Amino acid sequence: MVSPEVARAVEILRAGGLVAFPTETVYGLGADASNADALRRLYRVKARPSDHPVIVHVGSSAALDDWTLDISRSARSLAAEWWPGPLTLVLRAGPRVSRVATGGLETVGIRMPSHPMARELLDGFAGGIAAPSANRFGRVSPTTAAAVRADLGDDIDLLLDGGPCVVGLESTIVDCTAEVPRVLRPGAITAEDIESVLGVAPAIGGAIRAPGTLASHYAPDARVELVAADALGPRVRECDRVGVRIGVLALAADLGPENPRINGVTLATMATVEEYANGLYSALRKADQLGMDLVLAVPPSPDGIGTAVIDRLRRAAGGR
Repeated sequence: MVSPEVARAVEILRAGGLVAFPTETVYGLGADASNADALRRLYRVKARPSDHPVIVHVGSSAALDDWTLDISRSARSLAAEWWPGPLTLVLRAGPRVSRVATGGLETVGIRMPSHPMARELLDGFAGGIAAPSANRFGRVSPTTAAAVRADLGDDIDLLLDGGPCVVGLESTIVDCTAEVPRVLRPGAITAEDIESVLGVAPAIGGAIRAPGTLASHYAPDARVELVAADALGPRVRECDRVGVRIGVLALAADLGPENPRINGVTLATMATVEEYANGLYSALRKADQLGMDLVLAVPPSPDGIGTAVIDRLRRAAGGR
């Protein structure tokens, strides 16, 4: 049974409108993946370059055959293991996918989200919903409805509020068009997870254009700088001397008791790397709300989702 709010969202999508909706990763800004005009409006609202593809969200694994071609055994195995969930598969695009959604490429990223409201929306729509993150291009992705509202305001037709996102970072993107799958963007599904299913380690990186892989991305107004835990205290004191307003982002274990000043400017205190991932974007938004000049971020270890956290921090820092 589709709720009245979701039923309204389905009507808006079918009429070529834009609907922001929650997923387990971040909030997405959705349009009918087969409607070129709706997709062009989506790109305009996001101020997204027309050659930067978006991900198509579907409601079932069977939709792979509706939206893509030449589906490899690897792709089917990964979908069977991780769908619904935070995994995007890149495959050859089928004729139903507007090439506006693919950024002109002959490949498309496709995934099946696990958030109950997203699933309800996709079941009601019975089609593909192209949905990048629901924010202006290159900015910090939203993990709450309030963040979507602050970014996009009245430029969209409807916002579905499904509460905070439970993962907090965008999906893992795996290119399945090559003989050996390639991880184009890390996420909650790790390279080790993929190897455990396929029996072979995926390659890392690739030349194909994919969402969220530009050198500078996920960036707040405040500058972001990555710093080692043992250099955090001296860097904070240096910023204090010159009057730079700073916020600190780190695991609690990296905020040692010998640095009480650091605790006073902490944007978020996370006990685990999963909490770091979940709180990263809200912390970067908080830095802007507080008028910080600089965010000093201590990266977690590259274990599990830590690899994805480091990736997002590096892009938010733009190489700093």
